Amino acid sequence: MSIALPPPDAPAPPDGNYADMINQMESRSFSGFLGLHFLRATATLVEAELVIREVHHQPYGVVHGGVYASIIETLSSVGAGISAFAYKKTVLGLENHTSFLRATRSGTLHAKATPLSHGRRSQVWETAIHDDAGKLVATGRVRMLLLEPEAQVAGTTLSFKSAPPTTPNSTGSDS
Repeated sequence: MSIALPPPDAPAPPDGNYADMINQMESRSFSGFLGLHFLRATATLVEAELVIREVHHQPYGVVHGGVYASIIETLSSVGAGISAFAYKKTVLGLENHTSFLRATRSGTLHAKATPLSHGRRSQVWETAIHDDAGKLVATGRVRMLLLEPEAQVAGTTLSFKSAPPTTPNSTGSDS
């Protein structure tokens, strides 16, 4: 997964918190569709909330495990991406291990991600998700690969969402 970040020449927020910027950029993405709202997004801490809706349920009426895995992947990617931004690199998730600890039907999920390993080539982030009562409902770890600016994945050069991706045989025309 590659995340949207500001262009490399954009100034960093004065407090280092990219949450507003991430919320705006992610509004039309998968995390926006889920309803994930970022409260804090820095290179060392990412916090977000998700108000549980019926679309998040699996047939038994509890939150689908994919929702938890998606939150964990997204928060880890955002944190690693902000950290990689300092090196002008992008990130790609290599491994997501999510543990489901307690079923949840309603309320708000509160997620917090922090780095366990913060390197120049790879990072490992850990996320804890709690319910409104403060009970731990899921945890996860994501291993991220930091890629050079011109790295290609699935035949496409990864780039910031503000610029269109390029392919090796791209001519710039629609035909």
